[in-house]
Amino acid sequence: MNKLTHFDKNGNAVMVDVSQKNETERIATACSSISLSKETLECIKNNQIGKGDVLGVARVAGIMAAKKTSDLIPMCHPLMLTSCNIDYEIDEINSNIKILATVKIVGKTGVEMEALTAASVCALTIYDMCKAIDKKMVIENTFLLNKTGGKSGEFNFFE
Repeated sequence: MNKLTHFDKNGNAVMVDVSQKNETERIATACSSISLSKETLECIKNNQIGKGDVLGVARVAGIMAAKKTSDLIPMCHPLMLTSCNIDYEIDEINSNIKILATVKIVGKTGVEMEALTAASVCALTIYDMCKAIDKKMVIENTFLLNKTGGKSGEFNFFE
C-alpha cells in the first residue's frame, strides 16, 4: 500500500509539497448520477422546470465548482485549470441522468478532486432546481472514472 502523503512524520495534516514535481498534462473524468421520477426527467428534457434550463445551469455550477475545489477541500492546491467539460447521458428507461465531468491541467498535481467536485455539484444543482416537484431524487455512484498523467500514471475504474 502506498504511503499517505497528506500527513507529516508526526501525523499532522499537511498540504503535499509539489514543488519538485514535473509539470505534465493531467486529465481526470469523474461520474455521478441522479435518479428521478419519469415526470421530472420529462420536465427537464422539455425545459419545463420553473427555475430554468436545469442541465445548462448544472453544467455551469459544475465548472464553477471545479475551479473552487481548493476552497472546499482543505488540502487541495489552488489550480489553474485548462479545461472543464460536463456531459450528460440521459437514461429514459431507468429515469436517470449520468454526469461526466472531465477536467484538464498542465501542472504539478492531478485534477481528480476537481473532477469529482464538478460531478457532485452538478448533481446537487439538478436536485436543487427540481426539488419543488421531486424530493425523492437520489444522487449516487459518484466515483473517479479515469485519470492520466503524473507520477502514478493512468487509472481506469473498469480495469
